[in-house]
Amino acid sequence: MKSAENIYIKTKDFLLTGEEFSLIENKERDLLKTIPVPKNLAHYYQSENYISHTDSKKSFFDKAYQFVKNISQNQKVSLIKKLNKGEGALLDIGSGTGDFLVAAKNKNWKVQGVEPDQKARQLAEEKGVHVEELLQNVHQENFDVITLWHVLEHVQDLETYILEIKKRLKPGGTLIVAVPNYKSKDAKHYKHFWAAFDVPRHLWHFSKTSIRRIFENHNFQLIKTKPMWFDAFYISLLSEKYKTGKVNWFKAVWHGSRSNLSGIFTKEYSSHIYVLKNLK
Repeated sequence: MKSAENIYIKTKDFLLTGEEFSLIENKERDLLKTIPVPKNLAHYYQSENYISHTDSKKSFFDKAYQFVKNISQNQKVSLIKKLNKGEGALLDIGSGTGDFLVAAKNKNWKVQGVEPDQKARQLAEEKGVHVEELLQNVHQENFDVITLWHVLEHVQDLETYILEIKKRLKPGGTLIVAVPNYKSKDAKHYKHFWAAFDVPRHLWHFSKTSIRRIFENHNFQLIKTKPMWFDAFYISLLSEKYKTGKVNWFKAVWHGSRSNLSGIFTKEYSSHIYVLKNLK
């Protein structure tokens, strides 16, 4: 059992159960790990409020999320085209309801996805894109680009999973990983209420250092880090709700703006996009 000195912070599942979890610090990797890991982890995703697995537009919050998501899909496609110097073969891991795959397919990319959630996978298939349940079911091994948009934090066995990713990415191919940053100003402000901890669904909590060190061990080179500007506002909005029980748009915009402004100087944004090159 880990000693109390290793606990970085204690937080809880604000989305579904209210259960308490601890985040254990690995100082060598600058990485946090959620403990305990529930045996029935899939249960913690079974909520209508887990919006990435739905296309819900019931509430104003849902509509705002879907509107921004649609804008971001085109930005993501533009990014991968620029990095790949044209269209190619794309694998999107954790593809949700498939909107990014659809946007890429419409721009002449050859696309495939991976999504464990059955309902989200079905919605994606209805949009005309092919999605496997497990990465191990993807047999192609020469993708030009592999993307994980807010997915790596959900993976139980990081080292094994990265090896499986590398096996499917061609030498010189591009890996894009987007994850929250627990060293951002909004994380420090909201502390255990910070929505991007999202325990126990988020099993890992990354810093810029941890991403670089983890992937260097697998012969990836970190070539670029980009901010995800909208995440500071979205995460602040959820964090305010967890902290006060109310949706407060003014405070969310205020703290999100402060976080982004701080990031300009510290380079520590609420979430980052990491662009990695597969060296061999």
